Amino acid sequence: MAEKLYARDVYGQTLVELGRQDSQIVVMDADLSGSTRTKVFAAEFPQRFFNVGVAEQNMMAIAAGLSSAGKIVFVSTFSMFATARALDQVRNLICYNNSNVKIVATHGGITVGEDGASHQATEDISFFRSIPTMRIVVPSDGREAREAIIAAYKTPGPFFIRLGRSKVTTLEGRPPFVLGKANLVREGSDIALISTGIMLEQTLAAADILAGRGLKAAVVNMTCIKPVDEEMIKTLAQSVRGFVTCEEHSIYGGLGSAVAEVLGENIPRPLRRIGVRNRFGQSGDPDVLMKEYNLLASDIVTAAESLVRDVCQA
Repeated sequence: MAEKLYARDVYGQTLVELGRQDSQIVVMDADLSGSTRTKVFAAEFPQRFFNVGVAEQNMMAIAAGLSSAGKIVFVSTFSMFATARALDQVRNLICYNNSNVKIVATHGGITVGEDGASHQATEDISFFRSIPTMRIVVPSDGREAREAIIAAYKTPGPFFIRLGRSKVTTLEGRPPFVLGKANLVREGSDIALISTGIMLEQTLAAADILAGRGLKAAVVNMTCIKPVDEEMIKTLAQSVRGFVTCEEHSIYGGLGSAVAEVLGENIPRPLRRIGVRNRFGQSGDPDVLMKEYNLLASDIVTAAESLVRDVCQA
């Protein structure tokens, strides 16, 4: 049976592993270390952990300063606060200076659940995607989160790694994470389903349903939103009828936009986008919210079948 893990638990454990290897690593949090799991690093390395309180802008500024002194800085809080609240400092102090700061934000997307709209970051990727020097990674499960965090540690410069709140099923047999490269999880010649983050589980379920209805769907795990794997998209565009992107994020400025840009500039193909459509989040059980915001496998199937039907009628 596939293992279910909290990606944030894996993050905390990975920080400790890296901290034992490299004394230059420091970790910062905005009074949420219990939720982000940076508390485990704080317990082992109290002299290298800084809780700045509810002052996210100051945290990003301090992180940039520590980076300029040669430190490798991991910064954590909820994704809404790391992006929207601290955008000025991230742009002007971290990214403009190409600082070696890794923003690992938890509680991304609507599956934050009962905390509601103020804490549900559905715009966070779009806030950072247009900023030069920023890399954006959205792991699909705990194991991939660990690989992405290690890759960020080894790669100089700013990173935004987006993690969720809930446990996620681990995909067995997945190739290792490589920065800027997508994984073709399943081959298919009719349509390409491109997923990021926790939506991979729903996307694979949708592909199974489509297969039962005679449609062969390729499934891609697009962990890197920036840099996005343009070659994977262009290669698939030569064989499939169209694309469906699947993200627990606004349809504006995230995965769907990135794929549309690549297709529009290279090999135009029909595209449907599964994501949050011009709405704020709301308080509720995560599973109920996934249904309410049309992020389930059944919604992906409907979009794929509609696209194929429209292409056939054209």
